[in-house]
Amino acid sequence: MIIVTTPMCEKILEFAGISDYKVNKNPDKEEGDLAILLSESKVKMNSLSIKLNTFSQIKESIIKVSKLKDELGENETQFNDSILEDINDIFSKYPLANKWISDEKEKLQEKNSKIRVKVYSEFLKDIVKDMGFSIIDSDDEVSSFDYIVAPDYMNFVDSECQNDSSCEIITIPTHNNVSKNPIKRAELRYSILNDLSNE
Repeated sequence: MIIVTTPMCEKILEFAGISDYKVNKNPDKEEGDLAILLSESKVKMNSLSIKLNTFSQIKESIIKVSKLKDELGENETQFNDSILEDINDIFSKYPLANKWISDEKEKLQEKNSKIRVKVYSEFLKDIVKDMGFSIIDSDDEVSSFDYIVAPDYMNFVDSECQNDSSCEIITIPTHNNVSKNPIKRAELRYSILNDLSNE
């Protein structure tokens, strides 16, 4: 089986122990049997969609791809607890990521639940929700919020916060301005939002 993946997903294959694959931003331009790519991407060939916005999504994606490795016959044993131990070892090298997949997560979410956030972009909603912030529906004109969280490709003017002097716009880096390593990418985004609860 020929696997094709995108640069943003390549590290997941490495984490899962798959070494034989092709990388192309446009998988359909490669000859392949299966594309492993972000869930919002579409290709003509068979594909395995993964999400890499939150630490738990990254962990689930590594598990998903590791199970694929079993199907390819690259593992002598079936998917088992040792794979989960390997994944935990990977996360242990990233302090912020490790914190957000640990038992400490509930306490962090509870602390953040008092902060009201208006979010632009579905991938950021995943992160904001995972961190426990209260998401304000963008269609609700009446609600006030503490922060606007938006991707760096959106241009905002201060008028978004004109009715509330304490409101602040937080810009989060997107694909072009971040590491190809999904854990490092998520750590950067979480660290920016983590500062909101420390202000």
